[in-house]
Amino acid sequence: MPTLPFDDRAIAWQTIEGFDHAAYHILSVDEEARIVDLLFKFTANQRIALHRHGADYRTLVLQGELRLYRPDGSLKEIRPVGSYVAGRAGGEPHTEGGGDQDVIVYFTNRGIDGPVYEILDEGHAVVAAFGIPEFKALHAAQAARSA
Repeated sequence: MPTLPFDDRAIAWQTIEGFDHAAYHILSVDEEARIVDLLFKFTANQRIALHRHGADYRTLVLQGELRLYRPDGSLKEIRPVGSYVAGRAGGEPHTEGGGDQDVIVYFTNRGIDGPVYEILDEGHAVVAAFGIPEFKALHAAQAARSA
C-alpha cells in the first residue's frame, strides 16, 4: 500500500553516473565527528548496486518501504515507512530498493574509519568505495550546483 508522500520538492537530488535507481542528497559531512548524514531515494521496484556498509549506521524510512535483498537476490527484509534501524559496520553484502513506490530513507553513518560504502561486483570484489573524502567532494559539488 502506498504511503503518504514525503514532500521532497525542495531537495536537490543528485545522481552518480553508473549507479542506477539511486539518488542522494548529502545533509552534512562532519570529518571531525566522523559522521555523514544523507538522504537516499531508491526507485520503486528496482535495486541499487550490491554493497557493504563500512560504518555503523542508523536509518529512518520517510516514504514507501525499503526492501533489502541478499547477494543471491532473495528478499531478506522489508522496512515500512517509519522504521528506524541501527546497524553495525560489516555484515552481509546486499542490495536495496523501493517497494511499489520510490522509497526515501534518511541514513546517518557514524564512527567512520575508512569506507562508508563499498560497491561490489557480482564476485564481491570492490569496484568503488565512498568514504569521508568522497562524500566531502560530492557535498561540495552538490552545493555548487545548488548555488
